[in-house]
Amino acid sequence: MPAPKAPLDRGRTLDELEGRRWPDPPVDTTPMVRNVYELRRRPVGTLEPHELARLIGQDVGLPWLLPLAVEILRDTAPKQAEGGWFDDDLLYAVVTRKPAAWAAAPQLAHELKETVATLTDVSRYVRQEIDAFLAAVPGDD
Repeated sequence: MPAPKAPLDRGRTLDELEGRRWPDPPVDTTPMVRNVYELRRRPVGTLEPHELARLIGQDVGLPWLLPLAVEILRDTAPKQAEGGWFDDDLLYAVVTRKPAAWAAAPQLAHELKETVATLTDVSRYVRQEIDAFLAAVPGDD
């Protein structure tokens, strides 16, 4: 996952950021695949958390979308600690990325580690994935 060289332009699409346009999806493809293709053509700054979760869960656009997702998770974590709603789908998609994705973005991994350390009320299922993420990502030594 090569890191973007410049600050993220949230008005650009993944097709534009990557410098290559995906062709139209096959006619007989699933609704989820069609949705992924559609989301790639929307400005990344307009993507909702559940849409980011879908793309990240499919390993699409990680160099651009993981920073956005970590930002959302970081900004909403204090609300979770106060008993507010927290997006487990986005959290799950982010913490279940392969260690190589995090090795390519160590500062981002550090930010995510700090964020998940503040979460107190996540499902057992998501907690297991958080623990696996923490175990797989090298320490900050």
